[in-house]
Amino acid sequence: MDSEDIIIGIGGNSLVVDRNHQSIPDQWLAIKRTCENIADLVEEGINPVITHGNGPQVGFAVLRSEAGKKLEGLHTDPLDVCVASTQATIGYMIQQALQSELRRRNIEKPICVVVTRVLVDKDDPAFSNPTKPIGPFYTKEEAEAKIKEFGWVMKEDANRGWRRVVPSPKPIDILEIDVIKSLFKQNVIVVAVGGGGIPVIKNERGEYVGVEAVIDKDLATSLLASLLGVKTMVISTAVEFVYKNFGKKDQKPLRNITLPEAVELLKRGEFAEGSMAPKIRASIEFLQRDGERVIITNPQNLLFAFKGKTGTTIIKS
Repeated sequence: MDSEDIIIGIGGNSLVVDRNHQSIPDQWLAIKRTCENIADLVEEGINPVITHGNGPQVGFAVLRSEAGKKLEGLHTDPLDVCVASTQATIGYMIQQALQSELRRRNIEKPICVVVTRVLVDKDDPAFSNPTKPIGPFYTKEEAEAKIKEFGWVMKEDANRGWRRVVPSPKPIDILEIDVIKSLFKQNVIVVAVGGGGIPVIKNERGEYVGVEAVIDKDLATSLLASLLGVKTMVISTAVEFVYKNFGKKDQKPLRNITLPEAVELLKRGEFAEGSMAPKIRASIEFLQRDGERVIITNPQNLLFAFKGKTGTTIIKS
């Protein structure tokens, strides 16, 4: 396989297998397994930039912050600070696990985690319409209790349970892009825009200020890929394929589709919001700019999907 620059977006949910495997040791194991698959790509000569989600993890951070209200002397953390802390934590875990796996294979490559701020519009309508799921899944009864206790906005997430939803403004620019570009050109494996990046707005004095939101990881990954000039974007998620009629008896895996087909399927409401729809939307934006190919699959099939043997591939035409 020829050397190629790609960007890989790891889903936050793929790092938390289920409700019974949410602890840090469980996440270490999931990240280790994912990094073994990323190492397969590196071993083939691929030069990746890595991004990651943080939906479950930032939800846990908010839960810990809310729980701290009951203890004297503990403060709560705003959502942008929770995004920053999970960005650093997950980035560190990826850095540790991937470097260990590469060294096991006698591959020496530097890995750098860039805590990344992403600019959003302070007037983005998303601030008045929360849609981004964070935290664990709840039953309807548990969700109703959380609404009563914390005043959260809760929505059902793709028939998988109920989750808290928060504003998810569209990313406009990546403030650390020059640093990321410089590292990438030096053949450093960069971990960036974790959790979609820390959402910031520019105030009337030209200062950047953090806001209460979580940016969609896939949209931020798409933007980063375009700014870097990368032609292939890989989205690692919990399923091997993108499906038509997902979760129904007649569900069908989509192996190879074109940009116009993806646009039409999204328009028809084929993909669930909070699940596959943001990934398809990000793929469309990437391909409508200068991207050439998007691959969507689960972590264990990254190399096979890259070689066209499984997963869903979306191309321009």
